[in-house]
Amino acid sequence: MVLAVPSCRTYFLARWPRLGFIIRPPHQLLSLLLCPGLRLPRLSVLCAQPRPRAMAISSSSCELPLVAVCQVTSTPDKQQNFKTCAELVREAARLGSCLAFLPEAFDFIARDPAETLRLSEPLDGNLLGEYTQLARECGLWLSLGGFHERGQDWEQTQKIYNCHVLLNSKGSVVATYRKTHLCDVEIPGQGPMRESNSTLPGPSLESPVSTPAGKVGLAICYDMRFPELSLALAQAGAEILTYPSAFGSVTGPAHWEVLLRARAIETQCYVVAAAQCGRHHEKRSSYGQSMVVDPWGTVVARCSEGQGLCLARIDLNYLRQLRQHLPVFQHRRPDLYGNLGHPRS
Repeated sequence: MVLAVPSCRTYFLARWPRLGFIIRPPHQLLSLLLCPGLRLPRLSVLCAQPRPRAMAISSSSCELPLVAVCQVTSTPDKQQNFKTCAELVREAARLGSCLAFLPEAFDFIARDPAETLRLSEPLDGNLLGEYTQLARECGLWLSLGGFHERGQDWEQTQKIYNCHVLLNSKGSVVATYRKTHLCDVEIPGQGPMRESNSTLPGPSLESPVSTPAGKVGLAICYDMRFPELSLALAQAGAEILTYPSAFGSVTGPAHWEVLLRARAIETQCYVVAAAQCGRHHEKRSSYGQSMVVDPWGTVVARCSEGQGLCLARIDLNYLRQLRQHLPVFQHRRPDLYGNLGHPRS
């Protein structure tokens, strides 16, 4: 059934069972329907902001790389979490994705810092070994959004790193980024968060990595509140920024989508945000709403409630056109505001 939306141009979206939505204008929907291997059992309609006519997509949708964004509810049970993630990754591969994104704490979400430290592993441990085998089996890249890593300084510090691991389709680790901004906050109604009780901040950013979908810049959750980081990644060549996350029930509705769209608009990058959702245990729950935002700031894919995945195609020609028509990086004035990373006086 097709419903008219009077206030804006109609965009079609395709929905799979247990999957989120791919938002496409009607001419792209036709190309999507003609793509082999994609089954669209049901259609609906969504109102979304259209792209400018001057930057209409010329590429066939079937020629564009497809990415999958996975949404899960991690618990302290590591093997059950892996089983859930592996099922989604295999589904992403079956649907033709070249890269699948998993959220922060895809490995587990513990009840307290002591349990977090006990369940953590080094990068060469059993769990990462299972994911490298999964990447090889499925033949796709994996963004493992926030692994509880026992680093080389574990014996001295007894603390871990929140490590974003990128695997290629052969299962090799091609990049690691250790979260640089730790979430030590007290939000009324959401409970205190003291990530630094068990976690050390990473020492540096990771250069964007070339993948089949484009150059990916790695970040994690709370990092999205620091535009300096996203601008640094964009200036280093990033075309896709990824923010695997576990947002809370208070900050989620207020800030999640707003921040992601802002990061996409200001950097003129795609933003991919895989999220935790639902209740992990009696002490913690997460907001969900995993999504992909295009460089114009439009949400082009979004997961529905519960565990599942959403899909989106990455159009780098569109990204380059947008940067050409709106050359904001050429207009920046670092001579005026180059010290924004310093604390307020």
